[in-house]
Amino acid sequence: MQKNNSLDEFYIRRCIELAKNGLGTTYPNPLVGSVIVHNGKIIGEGWHQKAGEAHAEVHAVHSVKDKTLLPEATIYVSLEPCSHFGKTPPCCDLILAHKIPNVVIGTPDPFAKVSGNGIRKLQEAGTNVTVGVLENECNELNKRFFTFHTKKRPYIILKWAQTSDGYIAPAVREAQKPVWITNTYSRQLVHKWRSEEQAILVGTQTVVDDNPTLNVRDWTGNNPVRIVLDKNNRISKESFIFDSSSKTVLIDNQVIDFDKNPATQIAGYLYKEGIQSVIIEGGRQTLQTFIDAGLWDEARVFFGEASFSEGTKAPVITGQAVQKSKIGSDELVIYSNL
Repeated sequence: MQKNNSLDEFYIRRCIELAKNGLGTTYPNPLVGSVIVHNGKIIGEGWHQKAGEAHAEVHAVHSVKDKTLLPEATIYVSLEPCSHFGKTPPCCDLILAHKIPNVVIGTPDPFAKVSGNGIRKLQEAGTNVTVGVLENECNELNKRFFTFHTKKRPYIILKWAQTSDGYIAPAVREAQKPVWITNTYSRQLVHKWRSEEQAILVGTQTVVDDNPTLNVRDWTGNNPVRIVLDKNNRISKESFIFDSSSKTVLIDNQVIDFDKNPATQIAGYLYKEGIQSVIIEGGRQTLQTFIDAGLWDEARVFFGEASFSEGTKAPVITGQAVQKSKIGSDELVIYSNL
């Protein structure tokens, strides 16, 4: 049964808010939030917090103090409940065991082991199931998970900072590495982004020029897996990317053929490695390679007040600007590859 009403949307929106608490900690699982309502009152809430641990529906059910209310309640969930045994039991079985009569689902799950089976199992057991409430918003919530399972590649985010005159690096570098274009607030935001993605990717020249650590220092969260392109093994083993703060994966000419559609090969390799999302932070050639191949989903571009007059020009992008915001003196523009 499919329908939308304002109350269903209200509770699914709350599910989405809850689910976002798990961003960066649930890989390879999706973000899921759940709310249980009895007579117009929320009596239970939960979200999936970490892969291998209890799902959102389990947390929501366990949070209900008076479980005798469950046979008269409605459970809302942003993503179709699972019906298979993974690291945890099926959430459909939990819902049926507690005789919850109504289930409202934001969007179906594209994962092959679920993909409609959870909905079907609930319906066959006589549960009243509503599907497709705020479906677009629920799909956006799990854009990484959905891209990975439907396009067989990671969700790809491009990120760079450029000066007011269109450069990403000066012609001459002094002692400071890297040379900052943005302010401290923008840099903190970038570290927050890193904590939300499964991997971060840079090219050889970025490591040679800047010797970055590519981890999360100005935010609290997990460090992403560091993916570094090094076609000719030019990167020193003393570089910070080889410290113990997070895992580093080198992609050299033994892994892919850099002369034949490298962006496509890299995306395919990351898919095989189970990487659902990657933020590509440079350098220019690496960014432009993915742009020219059309292999990106969104680009996050900072425009700083500084000017270099000469140096490395910023990548050229032709996506649609979907959001603009000010971060102190910096401007952040987010592009979508529609």
